[in-house]
Amino acid sequence: MMPIVSAGDTAWVLMSTALVMLMVPGLALFYGGLVRQKNALNTFMMSLSALALVTVQWVLGGYSLAFGPGSPWIGGLSWWGLAGVGATPNAAYAATVPHLAFAVFQAMFAAITVALISGAVVERLRFSAYLLFALAWTTLVYDPLARWVWGEGGWLRSLGALDFAGGTVVHVSAGTAALVAALMLGRRHAVARGGLVPHNVPFTLLGAGLLWFGWFGFNAGSALSASPLAVTALVNTQAAAAAALACWLLLDLTRSRRTTAVGAATGAIVGLVAITPAAGFVTPRASLLIGGIAAGAVYVAMQLRARTRIDDALDVFACHGVAGILGALLTGVFATKTVNPAGADGLLAGNAMQLGVQALAVAATMALSATLTAGIIVTLRAVMPLRASLGDELVGLDATEHGEEAYHTGDIGELAGSVPLGGVILIQADEQEREPEAATVAA
Repeated sequence: MMPIVSAGDTAWVLMSTALVMLMVPGLALFYGGLVRQKNALNTFMMSLSALALVTVQWVLGGYSLAFGPGSPWIGGLSWWGLAGVGATPNAAYAATVPHLAFAVFQAMFAAITVALISGAVVERLRFSAYLLFALAWTTLVYDPLARWVWGEGGWLRSLGALDFAGGTVVHVSAGTAALVAALMLGRRHAVARGGLVPHNVPFTLLGAGLLWFGWFGFNAGSALSASPLAVTALVNTQAAAAAALACWLLLDLTRSRRTTAVGAATGAIVGLVAITPAAGFVTPRASLLIGGIAAGAVYVAMQLRARTRIDDALDVFACHGVAGILGALLTGVFATKTVNPAGADGLLAGNAMQLGVQALAVAATMALSATLTAGIIVTLRAVMPLRASLGDELVGLDATEHGEEAYHTGDIGELAGSVPLGGVILIQADEQEREPEAATVAA
């Protein structure tokens, strides 16, 4: 029987694809506001470049490796260049949506996953090294992991692991990679001299808002249909994010008698991360609990991390790793077939085995991500410098890596024809000579 394309389902998946794509600039704003001014553009570029590089990789071979015909561990390359991926639905993934729409929807997940890792290594990783890392990590870690959990015949999918929208595939993998990368790259030089203050908190709040908005496509779009299940996933997403934010505010008030905007933004993201694997398998009441539990756990994890020498710059492991792990495990606790007959019952519905399957999926994800992330970094370190030099770090990576800066003050130097750039000034050549060169002098 010829598969029938549903116009409504296709429209919803296309809209969800756009919503998830919007999360990438949302992440850029969220991360960009948290770093120092001299590294804002570099941080933005790490997110936006991932969208481009991973999309190209996904079209050329990544999608085939993740979802194409193959083994339980990795797909083959029969769908390279999206050959054979067209208007006809693939019933194994989305029975009423063109196969090509499903493929591009999944591309957005791959892109934002590697962008998440950048938050752990901002302000010290060379941009060229990050680009190579992003390509290698997506190919060696993300593609096989997506195969394991979501691909037809994937071994974790066959075991019955539940991951509705990327708790293990996206957040646990990215959080684990972030922790490994932060440990191997070492601390920023400025960390030893005291706390580093975010340069633009409104950016971070706006970014959190865009992420929250886009997350409806991330989670509800993973229903792959305009259906009651999509509605449930959307409601659960909102409930968990709201519960986590509220709990974070209460924790801040209890601990310091004041609430912070950065804390509020962080709380919302934590709730969104935690509900991601469970969004299509649990009730709204369970979603409130998942959001609240995750907020408390991540709040403690961030306090503990601050007492160590680990420079996970934007607490990617705490926010995505810890919340993702909890979300995956709590899916095994609260899942119920009354919400999604295609899922499974969890611990509270009488199926203790599901919690064990979820724990296995988390352990396998962490092992794969940690091992291969370390291998990629060791390999890259052998062929190129990974860290910015001390001088470059002091000047800022906007100037040294991109030759730009986020903010111009319009001071007397600019009016006179010189352009302040981080810790240096580039003096433009005489306009009459029309020379493109510029002499560099100390500021």
